[in-house]
Amino acid sequence: MFGGLSNYAGDLQDHQFTLQQSNFAFGAGIKYDFTPHLALRLAYNHGSIEGDDKRSGDPLLRERNLSFASKINEGSLLLEYTLLNMEDRKISPYIYSGITVFHYNPYAYDTLGNKVFLKPLSTEGQGLEQYPDRKPYKLTQFAIPVGVGVKFRISSNTILAYEISVRKTFTDYLDDVSKTYVDQFALGQQRGLKAVSMAFRSDELKGSTATYPADGSVRGGSKYEDWYYFTGFTLYIGIGSGNGSGSGFGRSKGGRNRLGCPNVL
Repeated sequence: MFGGLSNYAGDLQDHQFTLQQSNFAFGAGIKYDFTPHLALRLAYNHGSIEGDDKRSGDPLLRERNLSFASKINEGSLLLEYTLLNMEDRKISPYIYSGITVFHYNPYAYDTLGNKVFLKPLSTEGQGLEQYPDRKPYKLTQFAIPVGVGVKFRISSNTILAYEISVRKTFTDYLDDVSKTYVDQFALGQQRGLKAVSMAFRSDELKGSTATYPADGSVRGGSKYEDWYYFTGFTLYIGIGSGNGSGSGFGRSKGGRNRLGCPNVL
């Protein structure tokens, strides 16, 4: 069982790793230990990510005035390596990686407080005939997870771990911001006035005299793709025993059961 925080790095976040604009996240899964060091994990996590130019330390980004939020639901198949043998030790660092499938759907709130999902609006011309190189992004995608942490044995069949894990995605649209503004008339004609108003929001600021930028004006930075991450605590509870190492269900002195065989979690 996992409990902690989720966040993201992208065009609407000043820092690569920060607790600012974090949200509560939780998850659950099952792990099988092949050896005292190597294990397979199947896990599900749920979290939320968000970003808002109003919270940026850069005045130019605050004037851009874009924002987003999204739920993240993911399933992961992970291979975990524990550095030290937890049958004999109380503490050990560990790492893991594997494959993740995740779903997201960025949205923002308009000036009336209505929740507006951004993908159908093609705010940067995705799917518009004038921009054939900008394809609509997929809301369900693959990512590469990488995690590091430290485990603490608190009883014979219970381990508490603290970990930080990142997800390398293959999209720059977690926040619906990546490249440049597109022609407002083409956008409005094919996606409606709501798309125009959500693509450019500087004019919503008090006292602003800003007008919609020219086609091709910079809106985001496409050099780096977005990624998201989790940090928090994972609780492992042994539910069986068998022929491998264990995090310790039925663990006896020396980490072996009465037949001399290692235990399994």
